[in-house]
Amino acid sequence: MFTKLKQFQDLKHRAKQIQNTLGQESVEGSAGWGKVKITMDGNQHIQRVQIAPDAIADRTKLEELIRDAGNDAIGKVQKVMASKLKQMGGMDLAAEFGEAMKHKT
Repeated sequence: MFTKLKQFQDLKHRAKQIQNTLGQESVEGSAGWGKVKITMDGNQHIQRVQIAPDAIADRTKLEELIRDAGNDAIGKVQKVMASKLKQMGGMDLAAEFGEAMKHKT
């Protein structure tokens, strides 16, 4: 039982390390040739939204640009996350966490 507790504590510590590392990363998604930009950290939290004045005139188009810039930023963050996880020795949370849960005592 203490082994399982230790595994959970180690997993929690590793997850916190990864979260801290990703929090220091930053990506910028853009759309409409840079008219809308969204800056996001590695934990997928939006840090900044920039909208060019000429993009505001057409509300429908602006909504599309915001969506596209957000999706662009998310795609970039996912690549950063995968790279950082690999650099940190790889981590398959589902596999590790799932294995620990299988052996309840």
